[in-house]
Amino acid sequence: MEADHDVLGKIRERQEKNMKFESAEQKRNYMLEEPVEKLVCRLAMPTILSMLVTSFYNMADTFFVGRINTQSTAAVGVVFSLMAIIQAVGFLFGHGSGNYISRKLGAGDIEEAQKMSAVGFFTSFMAGIVIMVGCMFFIEPLSYLLGSTETIQPYTVAYLRIILIGAPAMTASLVLNNQMRFQGSAFYAMIGIVSGAVINIALDPILIFGCDMGIAGAALATTVSQYLSFIFLLVMIRKGGNIQIRFQNFKPSLHFYIEVIRGGIPSLFRQGLASVATICLNHAAGVYGDAAIAGMSIVSRIMMFVNSALIGFGQGFQPVCGFNYGAKKYKRVLDAFFFCVKVAFFSLAGIAVVVYIFAPGLVTVFRKGDADVIEVGTAALRYSVMALPLSSWIIMCNMMLQSIGKGLKASIVASARQGIFFLPLIAILPYFFGLIGVEACQAVSDLFALTVSIPLGVSVIREMRQEEKS
Repeated sequence: MEADHDVLGKIRERQEKNMKFESAEQKRNYMLEEPVEKLVCRLAMPTILSMLVTSFYNMADTFFVGRINTQSTAAVGVVFSLMAIIQAVGFLFGHGSGNYISRKLGAGDIEEAQKMSAVGFFTSFMAGIVIMVGCMFFIEPLSYLLGSTETIQPYTVAYLRIILIGAPAMTASLVLNNQMRFQGSAFYAMIGIVSGAVINIALDPILIFGCDMGIAGAALATTVSQYLSFIFLLVMIRKGGNIQIRFQNFKPSLHFYIEVIRGGIPSLFRQGLASVATICLNHAAGVYGDAAIAGMSIVSRIMMFVNSALIGFGQGFQPVCGFNYGAKKYKRVLDAFFFCVKVAFFSLAGIAVVVYIFAPGLVTVFRKGDADVIEVGTAALRYSVMALPLSSWIIMCNMMLQSIGKGLKASIVASARQGIFFLPLIAILPYFFGLIGVEACQAVSDLFALTVSIPLGVSVIREMRQEEKS
């Protein structure tokens, strides 16, 4: 804990040294004038750390629950698909409002940005309440819909019942986090997210084993940490020259919700389809037993952790993209984009080699002694990392399109990996190749997604180059 504190302290010192803002106008000037490579890296440091820690605590749930039994491990994987839907709603309002805010701040329209911040926050909190209440009424059939088998179902219900209580905090926290990121305050957003994640990791063994709550303890740890993270984020947003969320600015209108949808629908598609993909994956794997579901669940968590650094790096790019696009500085947008693609590609290639080599050991960490789970997980993990470098273009292209308001193109790219291609492939590949088809499905989908994202990204790049010349 002391080491973590030291790391956070150093990051904070660096951030404060370079980013002392008293007003939104000072922040705007910084975002438009600082060299884009340095700017992306400075903003990406806290977002990468927050994404890694968040992914780590999701892995911690899987790790500790894996000490109970195979059914508990599978249940966490099953419920993860619903959590992805809840997160999708939060990202819809968080990315939708955040994209709009960054463009308006880049254009100097602070009043409009203030109104959008309130609309995004309060609407997302209410949406979280609706999700919580609605799902509680149908919790039993919902657990089967998510992919539970008869043996997994009791564990799923026990976990899900407590997880749902945290839905309002989850959706609203994602809005606060993303609004701060898009304003260039990634460090303060990180504090709120990381604090909650650390609390979750600490509570997991206490509640699961110390209080003998089993899988319900893991759920309670997650829910408590979500509400505490929400409180931390409410405190953090008052720092660093961020726009303050005030109820008097909550003036919902069709215009604001259209902008939220335009900027946030790609995230909704990406997260929502990821959830649908997970449900379909659970059903496809379920044919081969609980061990197959557990193995695929472990791989999903590992890949989420691996991809989190990429997403965090991309999130450092997004406010740079939004501010400069709003100010019509298109060359800076493109310079930042290609910088991110190159760094991401070579980093992911190196990670892919390491994970491929050590795949059996990584899976064993989560389910030691279960040979069937380890066999499925190792094969699926190796297939997944083979396609990992492709994500450098896919993810960065999606983030650029989303940040500049190209909602339709961004939605297509966001939907490609785990929607447009994954959903038919998860039905087709297992039919012809059995369990191997389940294990390799995501890698094949990523390859197809690349073929779609390249022409969509290139078309927008050409548009900006033409605008820059005119």
